[in-house]
Amino acid sequence: MDTRIDVRRIRRWLFWYKKLEAGPDWQKILLDLMLIRKTFSLARTWKPDIIHGHLHEGALIGWIVQKILFWRKMKLVADFHGSLTKEMVSHSYLRASGLMKFFEMVERWIDALGDAAVASSWDNMARINAVRKSDPAQILSDGTRLSMFEGLPTVSALRAAYHIPGESVVVAYTGALIPNKGIRLLLDAIPLVCARYSEAHFVIAGFPVDQIAEYLKRDIFKTRVTVISPLSYFALPKILKMSDIGVDPKESGTRQASGKMLQYMGAGLPIACFDTENNREYLKDGGIYAGGTTPESLALAIGELVASRELRRAKGAINRQRAEAFSWEASAEKLEKIYQDILNEK
Repeated sequence: MDTRIDVRRIRRWLFWYKKLEAGPDWQKILLDLMLIRKTFSLARTWKPDIIHGHLHEGALIGWIVQKILFWRKMKLVADFHGSLTKEMVSHSYLRASGLMKFFEMVERWIDALGDAAVASSWDNMARINAVRKSDPAQILSDGTRLSMFEGLPTVSALRAAYHIPGESVVVAYTGALIPNKGIRLLLDAIPLVCARYSEAHFVIAGFPVDQIAEYLKRDIFKTRVTVISPLSYFALPKILKMSDIGVDPKESGTRQASGKMLQYMGAGLPIACFDTENNREYLKDGGIYAGGTTPESLALAIGELVASRELRRAKGAINRQRAEAFSWEASAEKLEKIYQDILNEK
């Protein structure tokens, strides 16, 4: 497939660095320095009109290159996907300290950079706009491709392929198996659901499995949970097709949006999640919202869907319809307009 995207990478001088999962790492400082050099070289030779900086580090790198090549009058779009400091805290890289206050100060400064800014979540947009004095950030949500859920094998065939009980009510979690995604809240909720509903079966699809290895040693996880790892993006539609319920245990602390939720919606699944602004904006009446950020509350929300086929059908239909408003095409058109607006200013 010709995507017309020309990918240029930095040299792999840090040959020992093999981390694949999301999250901070102090070695990334060295990688970022190399990325500044690469970005400067490309901007100097290609002479772009716009630099699009992804995440806080990307926005900072773009700003540095923009200022060094100031006579080119390049524009910068800062693309934020969460809170830099809160994500570092969620990965246990920062604790309440002077260093944390320093990073909070740096984050606020970066939030104000760029000729335009976009955010993938509503609560993150509100936080950023409290800092930006002009050119307020706009929502640029992730998307889903509805066609990926067409022409799939039957539910019974898919469950047989993955060795999942055919008559069970399948609750699916897909995504990173790391703490700031709320995975431990879900893992603690699973025994509570299974104790009450014998028909419930969980599918956990993602990476890295070593993050949840201790849970998987328990008997309940050996009999009532199917782990699929690593998760191929191309296998995702099949996993969601054979599922009855989607669950997203992410809290609001990192201010990240939820790409997995849009995929659940595209597949027409009802969703159990926590009561956050982002989740409400996505789902409206298509979700069952846990009353508190605890495994017990999440288990109650999941159980409500497990217990009622009619509720699952009603909520799933709402989500499938709402997914049509969150297409990649719609997001692309909005981003193109942002580009055109700042170019017109130039």
